[in-house]
Amino acid sequence: MRRLFLDCETSPNQVFSWRIGYKINLDYQNIIKERRIICICWKWENEKHVKFVKWDKNQSNEQMMKIIIPVLDEADEIVTHNGEAFDLAWIRTMALLYGMVTNPSYKIIDTCLFARKKLYFNSNKLDYLARFLGIGCKIKTEFELWKKVVYGDSKALNMMVKYCKQDVLLLEKVYQRLSTCMPAHTHQGVLNEGEKWSCCYCGSVRVFCDKTRITAMGACKHQMQCKKCGRYYTISETAYRVYNKQPLRSTGESHG
Repeated sequence: MRRLFLDCETSPNQVFSWRIGYKINLDYQNIIKERRIICICWKWENEKHVKFVKWDKNQSNEQMMKIIIPVLDEADEIVTHNGEAFDLAWIRTMALLYGMVTNPSYKIIDTCLFARKKLYFNSNKLDYLARFLGIGCKIKTEFELWKKVVYGDSKALNMMVKYCKQDVLLLEKVYQRLSTCMPAHTHQGVLNEGEKWSCCYCGSVRVFCDKTRITAMGACKHQMQCKKCGRYYTISETAYRVYNKQPLRSTGESHG
């Protein structure tokens, strides 16, 4: 399975403003230069190097989109932090600007969204999660770096790429920790041409039934645990009968 870790950095809008402060409303007509993606960094799971694309001397995103869209299409899963609302939304928007087609249904695993909905951290920012879990931190930056990049400072642009690469490495580590309590998004066992009762996380057949539950509709759900990776997952009664080598019921069988 091809699992992709992705992050991007963007420039701010440049606008005319009569004054600064809180609760300032600016119309789109105030924009004098539109924001753009500065760089995109990505890494394939089980590969060492983080790859990247950055804007050219004209600060255009067109060539970047030509490179990154095939990468996204190759991925079975795309892991991001707030990616549905930010990274992938940016990429789709820039692709639209240049008349390029993007897949409307990427399989996205959002570590920020999962942390917000299922866990109880004081903050769901990537830097906080990494620090809390003891696996590192983001490179410290100031807004001055973004201004230098916008004004064409090549050293600042290279620093921005370095900053983004570190985010991708942190993202992978955070995902690896959070995945121990995440549901599987792709059944690894079936992907490896195995049975549905095999471990959906790692594909192992060294599994056992930990518990059986009955739903309100009377359906049997079997909680399995993998002896290899230790994770829990649920299979249907049909998959359980195959696992247990029991004959399947025919549709015409009497329940009397």
